[in-house]
Amino acid sequence: MGHDYPRHKPAIVLITGATGDFGKAFAQRFSAIGSKLVLHGRDKAKVDALCQLYPGSIGLVFDITDKNAMKSAIESLPASHKNIDLLINNAGLALGLDKAYEANPDDWETMIDVDVKGLTLMTRLVVEGMASRKSGHIVNIGSTAGNYPYAGGNVYGAAKAFVKQFSLNLRADLTGTNIRVTNVEPGQVETQFSTVRFKGDKDRAAKVYANTKSLTADDVAESVFWAATLPAHMNINRLEIMPTTQSFAGLSVERSNG
Repeated sequence: MGHDYPRHKPAIVLITGATGDFGKAFAQRFSAIGSKLVLHGRDKAKVDALCQLYPGSIGLVFDITDKNAMKSAIESLPASHKNIDLLINNAGLALGLDKAYEANPDDWETMIDVDVKGLTLMTRLVVEGMASRKSGHIVNIGSTAGNYPYAGGNVYGAAKAFVKQFSLNLRADLTGTNIRVTNVEPGQVETQFSTVRFKGDKDRAAKVYANTKSLTADDVAESVFWAATLPAHMNINRLEIMPTTQSFAGLSVERSNG
């Protein structure tokens, strides 16, 4: 028998990396239920264009690796948008798919700066207010790459494993504050992710998604929305999702020619 299930409505939602495919899908989903949006991105033109789609939203323009700019942006929020109810730590990227001994160390540093340092520092800035209000929800966008190793995943996978463990440790620290923490861990999703990973090589990126059915940004948004709108007494610790066409990587066995 069906019944009306009580849902939680996040009043103010901050989305990092909001101008990307995931970010746009999140903005659309939460705007539809009347949440106020705070939309972050590096490109002012893209942030402004996104804000125009959602009247009443506020844009924050800064590089997620610039902690001083991040702090100034959060402190600049007007009273109407200051008390963040839901933080979606979405900004992140993968660069390269090379073996560790061939990878570009600059790419490694960038992934650590964005996926690890940027996420943790943003969380620290926002969670303090949540703790004082004893209310809030932090949703981190992790990855199955943080659960299952694969060749070429090296630092990206390690960064997402960090996000998973940080989410769980954060949850432990927040006992008694009524703050929820969720790590959403998608598998293969057809977005601009691979184009960024392969530094604009669209042909190589297209091969990742060829002849299969991947998840979409809307699929991930639906998962985040579900976790964030459950009643406040329910916390989804981790949510791992894959397309039906994807499964766990097989174990690798090296064989000699002799």
